[in-house]
Amino acid sequence: MTIDYQTLKSWPFGDVEHTYTERDTALYALSVGFGFAPLEHRALRFTYGPELSVAPTMAAILGFPGQWMRQPESGINWVKVVHGEQRVRLFRPLPAAATIIGRTHVKVIVDKGEGKGAQVLMERDVIDKASGELLAKVEQLNFCRGDGGFSAGGQASDPPLSPPPIVPETEPDIVCDLPVYPNAALLYRLNGDPNPLHADPEVARAAGFERPILHGLATYGIAGHAILRSVCNYDAARLKMLYARFSAPMFPGETVRVEMWRPIDAGKPLHFRARSLERDVVVLNNGEAEIV
Repeated sequence: MTIDYQTLKSWPFGDVEHTYTERDTALYALSVGFGFAPLEHRALRFTYGPELSVAPTMAAILGFPGQWMRQPESGINWVKVVHGEQRVRLFRPLPAAATIIGRTHVKVIVDKGEGKGAQVLMERDVIDKASGELLAKVEQLNFCRGDGGFSAGGQASDPPLSPPPIVPETEPDIVCDLPVYPNAALLYRLNGDPNPLHADPEVARAAGFERPILHGLATYGIAGHAILRSVCNYDAARLKMLYARFSAPMFPGETVRVEMWRPIDAGKPLHFRARSLERDVVVLNNGEAEIV
């Protein structure tokens, strides 16, 4: 099979109802590194307290529509799909516990050409069920490496996506190092991603890795944590948008170094990237964060 443009654009996701509790909120925060310094009061409120704060990047896991690309009707060669980019835009701080509705659609499909793959951009609204309020928009870009060339027979293809932001070549203004727990992937998978690649050493070796790798969204969440810590004084309401491109896997037990560049002009986004400190490998690139 091959990608059918109209089938994907009209994919029947259906609404996903997702109820989460304060326990889930605290678990997510712990899984992206909050609590690594348990005596730090600013961070403590994300894992404990009468007024629990929510890590903004938690929106990325709410109302997720599941592994729909694995369905044969999609026409996608799912074994060659990689998670390429992630963006979360917050309209207000997430509640510590709620029932939300996840409403997903395929926003953009780009044919890169035969042998070059395709890009599928999904957008998800995260809506508070009780009030109907839009809490966040989540964008996930997948690189479908085995599906290029689908438009050669006359199918539609959307215009190319804008190139990712360029990270400055100067020395960063801010550097924040955060540890990745040795059991970080085992902890993060409890948020709802049980892929054995992140837990089973034999599966990881079969996939070409020396050991289980960290979830990309966990690395993304740790980068958001570093920005909250370094720039926002752990005020979740100040982080309005976080975007990054995944460039390499992170391994549990390593250290994430998040390098940040303050905007030159007021109102512009902060740029960032993240690397494995031990291997000196960039794991997130082209990052932008909007902060108020």
